[in-house]
Amino acid sequence: MSATTQAPAPVLRGKRGLSASLALLLAAILAVGVNMLADRLLPHARIDLTQNRLYTLSDGTKQVLRGLQDPITLRLYYSRKLGVAVPPYGAYADRVRALLDEYVAVSNGRLRLEVLDPEPFTELEDRAIALGLQGVPVDQSGDQVFFGLVGSNLLDDERTIPFFQPERERFLEYDLTRLVWELSNPRRPVLGVMSSLPMNGDPRALMMRQPGIGQPFVVANQLRQFYTVRDVALDAQVIETDVQVLMVAHAQGLSEATLYAIDQFVMRGGRLMVFTDPHSEGQANRPSINQPQVRDASSNLDRLLNAWGIEAPSDRVVLDQRGAWRVRADTRDRVQAVDYIAWFNVPQAGLNRSEVATAELAQVTVASAGEVRRRDGAAIEFVPLITSSERSAVVDAARVRQDPSPTRLLAEFRPEGGPRVIAARIRGQLSSAFQGPPDPPEGAERPADFPAHRARTEGPANLVVVNDADILEDRFWVRVQEFFGQQVTTPFSDNGALVLNLADTMAGGEALVSLRSRGESLRPFDLVDDIRRGAEAQFRQTERGLQERLEATERRLRELRSGPGGGQAAAVITPEQRAEIDRARDEIRRTRSELRQVQLELRRDIEGLETRLRVLNIVAVPALLTLFAIGLGVWRARRRAEARA
Repeated sequence: MSATTQAPAPVLRGKRGLSASLALLLAAILAVGVNMLADRLLPHARIDLTQNRLYTLSDGTKQVLRGLQDPITLRLYYSRKLGVAVPPYGAYADRVRALLDEYVAVSNGRLRLEVLDPEPFTELEDRAIALGLQGVPVDQSGDQVFFGLVGSNLLDDERTIPFFQPERERFLEYDLTRLVWELSNPRRPVLGVMSSLPMNGDPRALMMRQPGIGQPFVVANQLRQFYTVRDVALDAQVIETDVQVLMVAHAQGLSEATLYAIDQFVMRGGRLMVFTDPHSEGQANRPSINQPQVRDASSNLDRLLNAWGIEAPSDRVVLDQRGAWRVRADTRDRVQAVDYIAWFNVPQAGLNRSEVATAELAQVTVASAGEVRRRDGAAIEFVPLITSSERSAVVDAARVRQDPSPTRLLAEFRPEGGPRVIAARIRGQLSSAFQGPPDPPEGAERPADFPAHRARTEGPANLVVVNDADILEDRFWVRVQEFFGQQVTTPFSDNGALVLNLADTMAGGEALVSLRSRGESLRPFDLVDDIRRGAEAQFRQTERGLQERLEATERRLRELRSGPGGGQAAAVITPEQRAEIDRARDEIRRTRSELRQVQLELRRDIEGLETRLRVLNIVAVPALLTLFAIGLGVWRARRRAEARA
């Protein structure tokens, strides 16, 4: 009877084992099938879990990619040898490749990506060099490696990124989006310039026979290399529709009709770059045939800017003691040179590192600059680009307009109010400064194709306001010399690069203007750096004391060996001197041992943290997953037991 009841147990266990094996096999088949189905139906589905959303495209990039009308081909030239020789470049290459895959996924088939590995002495390497990519040697063999991008459109226009530098990783998306945007818009952008300054040169001034007088501004020549520059008259009643960016640089005496033309240009979606100035040093000191001395060298656009929620006062000047230029003092003073705090260099600390236009600049020079402020209650995005230091103040512009005294300015200077914004980027919905079109100037007629009035911008307006037109003047950022009949320019400040960068971002439209710098995939270990700094501060003083003791002991040992004369070794060393020499040697050995111990202590906390991090990555995470699986199994077993009960 008992044998009859126990006989099916082995058979039952065998069936359970077979069922479990079959279940595992079916689970494996299901997992493979789900992966294949997801890869086919959802090839671009991803989850970005990085802190700075490194692999999530911004809205501006998506707008550019989804608006592509013609196909564009991107060819990534990446030498695998580079990643093997320099692993950080390999990690960065993975980041670039992943981001390019995202571009292809969003472009609806308009973007095609090819990844090429140019081997040495091949046609592919020759092609990479011919396209302007930068080859870099990584070993003694002299073989070059490549890590660049070439884009081309149907018109065979090409744009390149010669070499992907990890230092520019924060702007990787901007660089890629700009390349795609330029290929989809191959025509040069039109840049309108409205200015009272002789940016294009003054032929009449050439008759004065003074070097440099009458030549075009260097920044104007640089703009012509990348844009179709069009002069806009100071009495214009309409800004032509094909002008994408309007640069108003120290435009004086504008009529209501011209201010209305600028206003409506912005209301229609045009991008505006404004350079006003409380006191234009260039205009005030530039010789003129018709007017030897300029009475008023200030400019403003208060009529427009105030209505848009911005203030750029023309009666106040920013002084900054940090970075001030050294100039020749008054002949009545004993000092030969003095800091002229109205002219100063703005270093990297005063340049916005999160903005593409200013992130990589080293310094910008300003002269008698004013500040830019957002008006209280203005619903606009106000992003500072150039900011003075903490040791700055604002004074009446009259103090630099008439007979400025560098010595007096410095003696009466008192820093107050903290940093001042000198240049800012503004973005937001704006309302017109006019209720309707004003009457045309006396004696002028309104153009026949005069556009209808617009009361508001349809989308966010984009403009840059710089309250210093001297940024454009050659004397404040570049040296121009003659070399065998050719002009050679040597910049000592980044003013020209700033203007080009601003125009570049503005000409790219809403998509490029909205892009920001992103984080870096290779993030520093802030905790490790903090521990290193703390440990170094703790042990560096002890190390210095031991080093001084070691040097004193070695000096004493040399004196003992040289004998009483100090110049030659002693012929006979007494037992007392021998004992003292031995003690000095022992002291040197002990001191060096203690010094090595201190240097080991300097690394102990860091190595301990690295060990804990390794344990956390290798042991803790799998242990947590194991505990989770065990807990889940226990919970399911209890649920089954409760169900059977």
